[in-house]
Amino acid sequence: MTTQRYSVTPHPIQTLLTWVQSGEIAIPEIQRPFVWKATQVRDLLDSLYNGYPVGYLISWRNPTVKLKDGTSSAGKRILIDGQQRVTALMAAMLGREVLTKDYAIKRIRIAFHPGKARFEVTNPAIRKDASWVPDVADVFSPTSSLLKLTRAYTKANPECDEDEIHRTLERLRMIVNNHVGFIDLAEDLDIETVAEIFIRVNSAGAQLNQADFAMSKIAVNEAQGGNELRKSIDYFCHLAVAPEFYSTIKNNDTEFAKSEYFAKMSWLKNENDDIYDPTYSDMLRVAFTTQF
Repeated sequence: MTTQRYSVTPHPIQTLLTWVQSGEIAIPEIQRPFVWKATQVRDLLDSLYNGYPVGYLISWRNPTVKLKDGTSSAGKRILIDGQQRVTALMAAMLGREVLTKDYAIKRIRIAFHPGKARFEVTNPAIRKDASWVPDVADVFSPTSSLLKLTRAYTKANPECDEDEIHRTLERLRMIVNNHVGFIDLAEDLDIETVAEIFIRVNSAGAQLNQADFAMSKIAVNEAQGGNELRKSIDYFCHLAVAPEFYSTIKNNDTEFAKSEYFAKMSWLKNENDDIYDPTYSDMLRVAFTTQF
């Protein structure tokens, strides 16, 4: 009989957000950039508000795994699957900026209509419409007074019942008590097995293309310096789009900044030609082709 290599435990979203803020949850090198659309963030909040399940998150504890910032994962819960959902919650509920797949720093604001109990991606029209709360992060902020928010809303919308609006906003804030299932993988699993789990799980969700698959396999190959090689591809593509990112790498990833890879791509800091910007797939094709 096969031994189960994981355990399942429900955790409140509030605990999840606390882990994010404290750094308890870490993103491994095998994960991908934030690729969700703003409408998907909206739909996630709507599901939570209505008490719908939002799927499981998969985590793993292993002190030897390299994280996206190049540090060790010692003492942290490594998020193997669920990065998009966790990042979406950070963006919408904590007001955090996200780095998109196009290397743009973006703030995703989700609006809420208390009268209709409806969510929408904030736009200029919504900002001008007093019937909307333009940013739900204001409701979830620990420094916000629900009573003050209710009074401000009903002052702008005098036709609304203050008690009803208060109950609706309170219901919105209480979604932090909803539970999300955490699948904790056994600590003794090796990185190759965990990478295989990641690939299998993601092949059934947001499409994992060939470049994602190759980058995941590269990242876990410690014998061939996979962690550094994956960074080289990622950073090269990033710098081709945003040359100003050079100083961020130099200041925040000092270990990589000393590598020969970083020296070879330093010319990109002065490159502002947008005629062609390579993707992961392009870089991998060139690398593989040179060997043939």
